[in-house]
Amino acid sequence: MIEVKELHKSFGDAHILKGLTTAFEKGKTNMIIGQSGSGKTVFLKCLLGLHTPEEGTISFDGRIYSELDINQKRALRTEIGMLFQGSALFDSLTVEENIMFPLKMFANQTKKEMQYKVNSVLERVNLVGANPKFPAELSGGMQKRVAIARAIVMNPKYLFCDEPNSGLDPQTATVIDNLIQEITRENGIITVVNSHDMNSVMEIGEKIVFLKDGKKAWEGTNKEIFITENQAVINFVYSSNLFKKVREVYLNESKL
Repeated sequence: MIEVKELHKSFGDAHILKGLTTAFEKGKTNMIIGQSGSGKTVFLKCLLGLHTPEEGTISFDGRIYSELDINQKRALRTEIGMLFQGSALFDSLTVEENIMFPLKMFANQTKKEMQYKVNSVLERVNLVGANPKFPAELSGGMQKRVAIARAIVMNPKYLFCDEPNSGLDPQTATVIDNLIQEITRENGIITVVNSHDMNSVMEIGEKIVFLKDGKKAWEGTNKEIFITENQAVINFVYSSNLFKKVREVYLNESKL
């Protein structure tokens, strides 16, 4: 479990995170949502160790990050997979080389062992045989699947995803959502997704943390978000007429 307690983060006079407390469980797809400026990106970067909070703690299965020494922090980072918003693949490297990159950096394995791992994760994301291709030869959805393969090649305990569906069409976005959820459940990973895609939230949000003005304004599941009376959540999630109608239908059916 990842436990966050009373997290505060500021930049100069701007107080971004204001006493944030929550927890993320193993084997679940945890979603962080909120308006631009709500603090969700800063929160994600704190979880990754890229920002140091002024107050509060973040613990990974009982290990408080701020209390770890340099070697312990480095060991923890090998347990973390990251899926970046724009995939962040190296254009000059092949698919195989992109996926093998973290193995070369952090794993003490033979070339044969690394090759096996690469082929295994490519099979898992349905890209068998894509090894020699370059990112420019792939569609956006295929690039995202390569990025997922790279993120899981080290068998991470924790997977962080920043806007995984950014730039994808709805059908491809659904494929990526399902893949992330399946991998999370299969491997018992703690997955945290920073997203503004309400379709993703409704489909795979097994736990949703809604941030507003740097605070946790609400948390619950993708079932509970349909029936919440929290006005801030309603204003954000159901801002479109389509989602208002979806919520209305759900509420009416639940009364039957």
